[in-house]
Amino acid sequence: MAGSVNVVVLVGNLTRDPEMRTTPGGTTVCHLRVAVNDRVKNQNTGEWGDRPNYFDVDVFGALGDQCGQWLSKGRQVAVEGKLRWREWEAQDGQKRSAVSIVANNVQFIGPRDGGGTSSQGSYGARGSHDADQGTGAPFETGGAPARGDYAESADDDIPF
Repeated sequence: MAGSVNVVVLVGNLTRDPEMRTTPGGTTVCHLRVAVNDRVKNQNTGEWGDRPNYFDVDVFGALGDQCGQWLSKGRQVAVEGKLRWREWEAQDGQKRSAVSIVANNVQFIGPRDGGGTSSQGSYGARGSHDADQGTGAPFETGGAPARGDYAESADDDIPF
């Protein structure tokens, strides 16, 4: 039986400053919101334009600390990671679910002020967030996060 593949690679811009949190187990989490444009053709005018897609990205441990320190709104980043689906019960009793990206690698692209798309001064780091990946990655974050350890997504009632 073939194994599953769960790999995501995005290059886009941060829509807001990173948000730092700490899990109940003490692991730091940096939550990023990344916008990536699709080129689409307007059916009415025939002109091409950009349509944004927004993705929630969680970066754990030392890599998350670096992202929180060096990234800001508008900064271009390259993110490599995997999709993570989660489900929870909101305060009103309704079941909710969301898909986010758990980053393994984040490359800081372009200037620190978020302007331009130059790759000069590219900074980056690689991290590990799953216990089954073993050691050897420069930044270990101490095991897989528990179900309730994820940063908030668009809904305000996600427990954290």
